[in-house]
Amino acid sequence: MLIGSPARAVLRIVVYAALTLPLLPIQLLGVLAIPPLARWLPIPYHRVVCWILGIKVRVNGRMVRKRPTLFVVNHVSYLDIEVLGGLIPGSFVAKKEVATWPFFSILAKLQRSVFIDRRMTATKEGQDEMFRRLSEYDNLILFPEGTSGDGTRVLPFRSALFAVAQLKKRDGQPITVQPVSLAYTRLDGIALGRHWRPFYTWFGDMELAPHLWQMAGLGEVEVLVNFHEPVSLADFADRKALAEHCFKIVNEGVAASNSGRLEKLPEPRQAA
Repeated sequence: MLIGSPARAVLRIVVYAALTLPLLPIQLLGVLAIPPLARWLPIPYHRVVCWILGIKVRVNGRMVRKRPTLFVVNHVSYLDIEVLGGLIPGSFVAKKEVATWPFFSILAKLQRSVFIDRRMTATKEGQDEMFRRLSEYDNLILFPEGTSGDGTRVLPFRSALFAVAQLKKRDGQPITVQPVSLAYTRLDGIALGRHWRPFYTWFGDMELAPHLWQMAGLGEVEVLVNFHEPVSLADFADRKALAEHCFKIVNEGVAASNSGRLEKLPEPRQAA
């Protein structure tokens, strides 16, 4: 069944390509020679892409500004990259398969993504790269479920991925970990339910191209991003306890966002 406007889908995809293709060599230059450009160009780029695709981002709470911060977020769609990339100056920790995807692998590499084999989350190579990036005061955006979910519930967090939280900053303080919950909540002002949410969430054995085409033809979707109270490994007995805490906070945030009952989050305490 065809839902949405094919003309709108064509227009959005053409405009997206017209924006993205000329910026590829500029971002490559930044990666190779101008690190500040590579870090900051993705933010306005992703914001414009959200506008092109009809993604309206609402933010609740406040993002930690001090580097390095490990942002841990639930993952429901390839659109999460545009939403979070327009808010957080940092690089994504992605599953290894993304590095082989046509075209999207180029975008991921140009944003300096860290690729990890989700079947072996504790591999030394992946963790070493995450340690290196955090030690260079780069923010990392981690999807600790290891895969994308259906947007209704959050999958358990893999505690092995939280091993990098033991890293100390130059002043001896532990790095900051900020839980973030993300939910696709409304389409053209009407609440998304279980029927409509899969038009934006991408999970299981869904094929990417048909899903992207269908999504591009729909109207304006609202995404609620909640920045929760930051913590550190020092606040918990071990990384498993830290992972369980982050899962609980993110899961509650997603459930509250989907139900429309989320209250305004308090401003987070100043991170060390």
